[in-house]
Amino acid sequence: MHKAKFNVSSIFTYEFDKQYSKPVAYFSMEFAIDQSLKIYSGGLGFLAGSHLRSAYELKQNFIGIGILWKNGYYDQERNQDGTMMVSYVEKNYSFLTDTGITFDITVNNHPVKVKAWMLNPETFKTSPLFLLSTDLPENDYMSQATCHRLYDANEPARIAQSILLGIGGAKLLDILGRETEVYHLNEGHGVPLCFYLLDKYKSLDEVKKRVVFTTHTPEKAGNETRSTDGLETMSFFYKTDRETVNKISGPDTENFDYTLAALRMSRISNGVSKLHGEVSRKMLNHNNDICPIVAVTNAQNGTYWKDAAFAKYYLKADGEGMMLRKKEMKRDLFKVVADQNGKLFDENILTIVWARRFAGYKRANLLLQDFNRFLKIINNSKIPVQVIWAGKPYPEDTEAVDIFNDIIAKIKALPNCAILTGHELTLSALLKRGSDLWLNTPRIYREASGTSGMTAAMNGSINLSIADGWVPEFAEDGKNCFIIPLADEQESLQQRDVTESENLYTLLENDVVPMYYQHPEKWVKIMQQAVKDVSVAFDSNRMAHEYYYLLYKQ
Repeated sequence: MHKAKFNVSSIFTYEFDKQYSKPVAYFSMEFAIDQSLKIYSGGLGFLAGSHLRSAYELKQNFIGIGILWKNGYYDQERNQDGTMMVSYVEKNYSFLTDTGITFDITVNNHPVKVKAWMLNPETFKTSPLFLLSTDLPENDYMSQATCHRLYDANEPARIAQSILLGIGGAKLLDILGRETEVYHLNEGHGVPLCFYLLDKYKSLDEVKKRVVFTTHTPEKAGNETRSTDGLETMSFFYKTDRETVNKISGPDTENFDYTLAALRMSRISNGVSKLHGEVSRKMLNHNNDICPIVAVTNAQNGTYWKDAAFAKYYLKADGEGMMLRKKEMKRDLFKVVADQNGKLFDENILTIVWARRFAGYKRANLLLQDFNRFLKIINNSKIPVQVIWAGKPYPEDTEAVDIFNDIIAKIKALPNCAILTGHELTLSALLKRGSDLWLNTPRIYREASGTSGMTAAMNGSINLSIADGWVPEFAEDGKNCFIIPLADEQESLQQRDVTESENLYTLLENDVVPMYYQHPEKWVKIMQQAVKDVSVAFDSNRMAHEYYYLLYKQ
C-alpha cells in the first residue's frame, strides 16, 4: 500500500466558505462533467456532475468518489440497417492526475489491486474527483474488468463494482488521511461503504452519524436486490458477520435490498423532488428502523448549461433577440440531424424534442401512439412541426431498445422527424438549446425528478410535460410550461397510455402549435417566465446549499 504523495488539503484550489467547511465525500457510480470524460450513462451522472460544479462555485469542502470506467457506458452507433448498435471502445484520459496511490481491496475472498486517479478542480471547474481503477497488470482479467463497463450486466462484476466504489472509496479516504465527517451515498450502489465503516467504528450508531443517502428512483431496476449468500461470497459485507448483516437486511435474510440497507445505516436520506419524497415514504416507511426520508429536489448547474448569448438577451428582456438566438441554436442542432439522418430541418418550424434515457416507463413513443393523428399534426403545412428523439437505452433492456428501433422504422421516411444517437453531454446541450418544446411523457409517479427539462427551460425550450418529478414544483400551466392532462388512475396502464396520448395530441392541435405561429408574443412571454422560474430554484447551487443545511449539518 502506498501513502499519498501529496497533502490532502492541497487538492483544493480554493479556500472553503465557512458555512461549507464540514468535509463531505460523495460516492457515485457515474459523473457527467465533460464530454471528454465518458464515465456516465444518464441522469444520475448529469446530476452528480452538476453537484461537483456547484460545490466548486460555492467553495465547499466536498470531494467526489467514483470509478474510472475504461470503456465508459457504451458508444451508441448504428447497424447497417440503421438500428441501434452498441460498441465498447477503450477510453484514455491524459488530463487525469496519477495520485501514486495503490492499495488492495478484497473481492470474492481474494485481493484486488486498486489505483486512484484524480480530476484536478481547475480542469473543468469542479470540486476534486477521485476515480478508482482495477485495470492493472497485477490483477487477473476478471478483476481488471471490474472497471471496464459501467453497469456491467454480469452479476459478479456488478457486485464487484459496488465493492470497488464503497469499500475502495472509503479506504482511499483513509489513505489520504482525510477526516471525512459525512459520507454521501448517491444511490445505493456504494452501500458496502457502510460495512467498511461498521468495521472501522464498531457501532452502527457511529456509522449512522456519518452516512447520508440519496435515493433516485422508485423503479425496481434502480433499487438493487441480490442474494445475501451471493453477496457474502463476493466479500460485499467486508468483515461484518452474517448475524449482523441479517439484522440490517431483515426480515428477508435471503435477499439483500441495497436501498433498505442504506436507509438503515444512514442518519437521514432524501428523495430527489418533493413528489418523489412522498412516493419514497409511501414505498418504504412500512420498514422498521429506517432513517427519515426528506426531499432535496435535483437541479442542474446553470453556469455549465446556459447558452451565454441567449442569457444576455433574456437579461435585457429582449424577446426578439431571444427568438433570433433560438433560431441560431436550432441551426446548430440541425447540422447534427442532417449529418446523422440526411434530413434538412428548418429553423422557422416548431421543433419538439424528446431526449433522455430510453426506458419503458418514460414512453418515448407516446407521441406515436395514434400514428395517423401524429402524421396529421406534423404534416400540417400551415402550422408544421418537426420532431427529434434521442437517448440511450440500457443495452440489456430489450423493451427500451425495441422502442428505439421501432421509432427508427416508423419515422425513416418522414423528412421532418429524426432520431439521433450518441446522447451524451454535447448532444444533450445542443438538443436543449435547439428545441422549442421539451417533451416529457413518463407514467405518473415513475419519474423521480427528471432534470433535463430544467436545462431545457434555461435555454428557452418550453416544457411540454406530464406533471411528475420536479415539474409540479415549477409548473404553471400556460404561463411557464404546458401540462399534459392525466388519465384516470383507475384505468389500465394500456388505456392510460391511450388517453394521455390523446390529451397530448389535443393540446398540441388546439393550443401549443397554433400559439407558436399565430401568437408569438404569448410564446415569448411563456419562454421568458420559464427562464425566470427555473434560474434560481432549479440551479444546482441551491441544491448543493440545501444538502449542507438539510443533510450534512444534522
